[in-house]
Amino acid sequence: MKVGFIGIGAMGNHMVRHLQAAGHELTLHDLRREAATPFLEAGADWGDSPKAVAQASDVVFTSLPGPTDVETVALGPEGVAEGASPGKVYVDLSTNSPVLTRRLHADMAAKGIRMLDCPVSGGTIGAQEASLALLVGGDRDLYEEVLPVLRAIGDKPIYCGPSGAGQVCKLVNNYITLSLQPLLAEAFSIGVKAGVDAGTLFEAVSRSTGNTRSMQWRYPPGVLKGEFTPTFTVDLVLKDLGLAIGLAEDFDVPLQFGPLAYGEYAEASRTGRGRLDVCAVALLQEERAGVEIRADVEPR
Repeated sequence: MKVGFIGIGAMGNHMVRHLQAAGHELTLHDLRREAATPFLEAGADWGDSPKAVAQASDVVFTSLPGPTDVETVALGPEGVAEGASPGKVYVDLSTNSPVLTRRLHADMAAKGIRMLDCPVSGGTIGAQEASLALLVGGDRDLYEEVLPVLRAIGDKPIYCGPSGAGQVCKLVNNYITLSLQPLLAEAFSIGVKAGVDAGTLFEAVSRSTGNTRSMQWRYPPGVLKGEFTPTFTVDLVLKDLGLAIGLAEDFDVPLQFGPLAYGEYAEASRTGRGRLDVCAVALLQEERAGVEIRADVEPR
C-alpha cells in the first residue's frame, strides 16, 4: 500500500522502519529531512510538505508532539487536507485533544477524507518492538480496512468507538500511569528513610499487590540507577496530563489526584528537569526527604 508518514521522531522512526519492512511504499516528511535519511536510502520517497505526502499516499499517518502541530499539519495551507483526494485515509497517531480530534474528523469528512484517531501506548520500547497498543477511534468499518497496516506498528489494536474515543482512552491511560510516578517516589523515599534498602523494597513490592507496570518500566533502568535519559520527557508529561485535565474540565468532572501530579511535574520542569525522563520527578522527592533511591536490580 502507498503509505505516507509525517513526524519521524523518537516514536515515528521505529514505526516507519516497521512499515518499510512490511513492504509498504513510503512517502515521508519531517521538519528535519535528515530524520528520514536511512529510510530514503532504503527506497522511501520524500515529500516536501504534508500536502505532497498526502498526494502520493493512500493512507497518511501523523506522529506529532501536540494538538497545535497536528492541526497545522492536517489543516494548514500545505496540510494533509490540501493534498488528500476524497476516499483517502488520514490516521493521527499523536496524543491529542478529543475535542480537536472530533473537529478534525468533521473537517476531513467535509472534504471526503476518512479519518481515524489512533494514539499509541507503549513508549519507545513498544515502538521499537512493534508491540504498541493502538487505541482507535472513528468508523468501525474503516478501522477494519486499515487494520492490516496498523498491525505493522503495533500488536495490540483495539477499536474504542467513534471519533475521539481513541484519544479519550489514551488520556485516561496516561492520567493513571503518569500520576503514579510521584506516588512511587514518595513511597520509596519513606521506605529508604525508614532504613530498608531500595533494592529490597523493589523486590518486596514486585512480589506484592503494589506492583505496577510503571514501576517495572521506570525504576530498575531509571530511578534506581539514577539514570534519567529520556524516553518520555517531563515536559511531554505536562502536555498529556494537561490534556487529560482539560478533558475533565470540558465534561465537568471534579479532580483531586491528577492536578497534584501535574504540580509535581511542573515543579520538575521549572527546576531544569523538563527534558529528562518522566521518572526524574522522583528527584524532587529525594531532595525533600534527603535520601537517594538507588539499587542494582532488574525488572521482574
